[in-house]
Amino acid sequence: MSVLAVTLLVVAKAPVPGSAKTRLAATVGDQAAAEIAAAALLDTLDAVAETPVATRVVALTGQLDAAAGAAEIRRRLASFAVIAQRGNDFGDRLANAHADAAAVDGYPVLQIGMDTPQVTAGLLGDCGRRLAQSSAVLGLARDGGWWALGVHTPALAGCLRDVPMSQPDTGARTLKALHGNGVDVTLLDELADFDIADDVAAVRDICGPGSRFARVTRAAGL
Repeated sequence: MSVLAVTLLVVAKAPVPGSAKTRLAATVGDQAAAEIAAAALLDTLDAVAETPVATRVVALTGQLDAAAGAAEIRRRLASFAVIAQRGNDFGDRLANAHADAAAVDGYPVLQIGMDTPQVTAGLLGDCGRRLAQSSAVLGLARDGGWWALGVHTPALAGCLRDVPMSQPDTGARTLKALHGNGVDVTLLDELADFDIADDVAAVRDICGPGSRFARVTRAAGL
């Protein structure tokens, strides 16, 4: 299988109890929410590790030493380039992560988060191939946000600084901002992501039966 000339970037937050998935924690508690977040991150990293791309980067924030699943996450991160997130707000951090990831090897950057543990190497590889043929790609999420953004140059991700994040229209605003900068955008498959308890089943139903996310969410009674 040929290797795609793409950097696959995961923007992640250390799953620390009390700060990870706080809306989910309102239902299952801080520790369980952190364990679910850790499972989602590890499943995502496994899929990224299996995707035939040139470079794999994780932009991380938070204290990993205090995180649920810290030891396993550290072992998995050993095969990634790890950079620190920087910026005043989430839009800044996303735009800066694109710039910092692009600086690692100079390839176009395809960025995802840790809220779609159902992603597979096949899906991500297809997204990378679409990016190779487009100026930008965007994967909208069912809650109105987006789960993936790919750009050929980090300047194209600079518009994220002006897009309100974690809003019901974040995806539409991101698409509008890209178009407003003259960027031709290819839309990727729409995916469900998870933030609250009611989101979990739709994501889990698409995960592999042996996924950490499926196992841990069932153990939490979701």
